[in-house]
Amino acid sequence: MRILGVIPARLGSTRLPRKVLLPIAGRPMIEWVWRAAVDSRQMDEVVVATDSEEVLEVCAQRGIPARMTPADCASGSDRVYAIAQQVQAEIYVNIQGDEPLLTPQHFAPMLQLFARDAVRVATVAVPCPPEDVANPNAVKVVMAGDGRALYFSRSTIPFDRDGAGGVAWRKHLGLYAYRRDALAEFAQLPPSPLELAERLEQLRMLENGMDIYVGEAAGDTIGVDTQADRERVEQILKARS
Repeated sequence: MRILGVIPARLGSTRLPRKVLLPIAGRPMIEWVWRAAVDSRQMDEVVVATDSEEVLEVCAQRGIPARMTPADCASGSDRVYAIAQQVQAEIYVNIQGDEPLLTPQHFAPMLQLFARDAVRVATVAVPCPPEDVANPNAVKVVMAGDGRALYFSRSTIPFDRDGAGGVAWRKHLGLYAYRRDALAEFAQLPPSPLELAERLEQLRMLENGMDIYVGEAAGDTIGVDTQADRERVEQILKARS
């Protein structure tokens, strides 16, 4: 079973311009993400999918495989689908390009789920740090007993109404893996009302009856959306080194 990792890398980010190329602890952010994915040894190949000649050039200089995709891709998964038209695989992994703290251990719990024929889409979650439970930038997920995602939200779900404690909040990480047919199905669906409300593309799948199974991993990450995020991540990566 051939597994292809794809890192969407759009240069036109708004909150932190050009963030995928920003240097962090001596390397462009995109290189940290690529190295973590390659080091996981869970995928046959990992490529960057971009709409920028500059990103393509930086990747070439760093020995990172990269391919051009259309500038009008509406989401990261749409960019992964564009790569699927160029490269054949059974499973495609969408790896967020702004997650430089990903480790190899984040990939296996998700990809191991495909041993079950019923799994067409998979993702991963970690225990939610207390400071992120009410943070709208940290996406929470609630799951059924069989590992299927019931809902994703920027709000605090589940809500501990009586404050009794004991709630195991889970933070969703920006990794998705699709069987080829599921990726094609998703790409043909229009944006859904819940997706537009929460700005979470995975809700498009749930609203259209596509099951998402969630693997559970240890170890949080920090998505880089601001200069403060970048500085925090740089300190962590320097400490790891």
